[in-house]
Amino acid sequence: MAGGLNLLLLFCFVISSGTLSVGTNTINVAGEKGGNTSLQCQFESKKISYTVLNSLSENIDVCPTEECSGRVFKQGSCNIIIKDLRFSDAGTYMLHIYYHNDQGELERQVRTYKLHIHDEISVKIGEELKLDVLLPNADKVQHQSRRSTKWKEDWSRTDGLQREQMTISDRNLIINEFTARDAGTYRVLGSEGEIMITVIVEEPKETMDNTDVVISNDTIYSILTWIVIAGLHAMALVMYVVPCVKKHQWLSKERVKIILMNWPQCKEM
Repeated sequence: MAGGLNLLLLFCFVISSGTLSVGTNTINVAGEKGGNTSLQCQFESKKISYTVLNSLSENIDVCPTEECSGRVFKQGSCNIIIKDLRFSDAGTYMLHIYYHNDQGELERQVRTYKLHIHDEISVKIGEELKLDVLLPNADKVQHQSRRSTKWKEDWSRTDGLQREQMTISDRNLIINEFTARDAGTYRVLGSEGEIMITVIVEEPKETMDNTDVVISNDTIYSILTWIVIAGLHAMALVMYVVPCVKKHQWLSKERVKIILMNWPQCKEM
């Protein structure tokens, strides 16, 4: 309540002063889920009077120091720290910096931030995969498998679910029985096509190792099968060719004998 009153008084002061200049810059910021991120104000004025942080939908309470119990607090003159990042923190923020210029007039600078949250999770085959990514400002959810470079649309605000294996509960996108094909990278896009959330989903390492062993055994089995087939063909070929060769050799010897026996007659002729 007190913060709202101070903000109202500040706006009244701005209107009465008659001077309000606005500068806008867009800054891309990334952070890992569960970690911290910083919205750097990049402002050097020592005469900052007040700062206001808001998202596209609401004003955000900012604690003056890190000692507060909230997740958002001010650091230094106007930097903003967000602790314990959640997927719901992704999106666009605007930081309004009110300060006095050299003439003592109140002015404003605006910084716009696009916060991207990323995460990595591991899911066993057959288990449930639940992604808390259907934010109010989310427009699409896309998936890229491990063996593909293309993105496939799993959900969009206009068309809804695009995969039969998926369901929706509250803000969660759910795959009831996770398969190897469901692994890969999921990303959430905003209305302007900006990436808000990226989640890399993998099988546990031991599961992947076992899969590799099975594939390796299948390959060895196939090789051995081809070797046996090739060996049988070779044996059949030998059994057919050798008698023919021997017969040919016998006929050749008989022919030589006949020629030699008739050689004198041939000589007289």
